[in-house]
Amino acid sequence: MKFGVYNAILHDRSLPEAIEVIAKLGLTGVELNSGGFLPPVHIPTFDDILTSDAARDDFLGLFEGTGVEIAGLNCNGNPLHPDRVIGTKHAEDVRRSIQLANRLGQHRVVTMSGLPAGEPGGRRPNWIVNAWNSGALDVLDYQWSVAEEFWREIDREAADLDVKVALELHPQNLVFNPAGMQELVDRTGATNVGVELDASHLFWQWMDPVAVVQDLGPLVFHAAAKDIRINPAAAVYGVLDNRFRRLGPDEPRTNLGGDEWANEWPKDAAWDFVALGRGHDAVYWSTWLAALHVVDPDMLVNIEHEDVTLGRIEGLEVAAGVLLDAARRAGIPTSESS
Repeated sequence: MKFGVYNAILHDRSLPEAIEVIAKLGLTGVELNSGGFLPPVHIPTFDDILTSDAARDDFLGLFEGTGVEIAGLNCNGNPLHPDRVIGTKHAEDVRRSIQLANRLGQHRVVTMSGLPAGEPGGRRPNWIVNAWNSGALDVLDYQWSVAEEFWREIDREAADLDVKVALELHPQNLVFNPAGMQELVDRTGATNVGVELDASHLFWQWMDPVAVVQDLGPLVFHAAAKDIRINPAAAVYGVLDNRFRRLGPDEPRTNLGGDEWANEWPKDAAWDFVALGRGHDAVYWSTWLAALHVVDPDMLVNIEHEDVTLGRIEGLEVAAGVLLDAARRAGIPTSESS
């Protein structure tokens, strides 16, 4: 197995500087953002790489002798968004990322399944949380018809370029749990679309990431090491805590495409993203790694750092220490032990 970092947390520095940070952590991979919700900050020559061997070789040369290599591409977004300004752009980012992966000798692209509107002509995505009534199933029937067409095409394009697309099981997407993934495969016959096993979003939905790995088996293509902590407020607000605050244009905020922006997290949230080990200990993570190792001994496992109580480097140091400890407990070789 190979352990690395998803680079979004290091977008504040150059790619060579980010690579140096990752190497000092004792990790060997960097998952590069390639579009979607975030711009491809560390791939400034994206367009040139697609057409020029010299540009490709120059980019790959940045990794030579560093001990760090590219460990997949990431273009998380909503390729099924009904607003064409967002949906068309994110769908094109998925396609371009698949092409870029092929050019760079990569075989993994991480993204999300996306979420359409609830009916033809709708303007906003509609997430059916619990389809207890027949109207909700009507919505899902329409959404699956949209998703099925798109993902059948993407699967074919990915297969042609020897790339596998790994969908993060993320709420506010059509595919957010194993049942949804299996339905997508059944509907499309996909061979090159599977799962990025991000444990964090499974935890707060009260799923066990180890059980999910065992259930999905070979459909798990890629993994994200990211933790959460359930807080006391969950007893009152539940895990579907919706007390987010809209940020104004005069406040620092992250654009998600078009005129959509990330909201401010509740102050006393029911749950929080935390650095690896602050929600579940190294013993738990060792069982998760062991389950992934059974599926694929060469699985790419990358830290995603979103713990707002820790600095960028501090959070990565905490997470890397826990991840490497978990690997040793599971008997999985690391760069430190090899």
